[in-house]
Amino acid sequence: MLRIGHRGAKGYIAENTLASFQKALDLVCDGIELDVHLSLDEQVMVIHDATIDRTTVDRVFVANLSATTLKHLGVSTLNEVLNLIDKRCFVNIEIKDENATKFVLSIIQKYCLEHNWDENLFQISSFKWSILQDIFFKNSSIALGVLTDKSIDEAIVFAKKIKAHSINPYYKLLDKEKVTLMHKNKFKIFAWTVNEADAIETMKLLGVDGVISDYPDRVY
Repeated sequence: MLRIGHRGAKGYIAENTLASFQKALDLVCDGIELDVHLSLDEQVMVIHDATIDRTTVDRVFVANLSATTLKHLGVSTLNEVLNLIDKRCFVNIEIKDENATKFVLSIIQKYCLEHNWDENLFQISSFKWSILQDIFFKNSSIALGVLTDKSIDEAIVFAKKIKAHSINPYYKLLDKEKVTLMHKNKFKIFAWTVNEADAIETMKLLGVDGVISDYPDRVY
């Protein structure tokens, strides 16, 4: 079962920061999950929310600030994070802002062509399934993860449509029947956000392929 650090190692160090990603690397994660939005000057920024107030200061939209301003506030660019990770694990990029999509694809292409990253080190996931569908039509070779917190059945139907690599469900949606069905349809299962020991053990017993956790060292 793969251990995937949620926004780095969010349980230990502030989420989606370079320090948090370094902590996830120190914990020998198989993968790191992160979130992206687009800045005013069209830089892909690693931050979960559309506004900066929860993790920095003031209720200002990421899309209304330049990358330089955001970096001064502690928000990193996707390039900076990838340079830190440097092929040491795979990266699950959750696109929050559909305007960031083409720029994310461009960055992935750059790192594969210029920095010798294997395309298998990238996955793109989103709750906005239209983003995944758009990527599938543009570049069907990138691994896609269908995020869901509502319906496994609907996720399976859509995942078939876009030939997804994985379904990434909220862990409380899972039972043996759902896991068996997803595996029968050849999808990997990356469950989120699984932090407590008993929940992690349940995921192991169910046979999921990976666990996204704030405490990735608890996954074994």
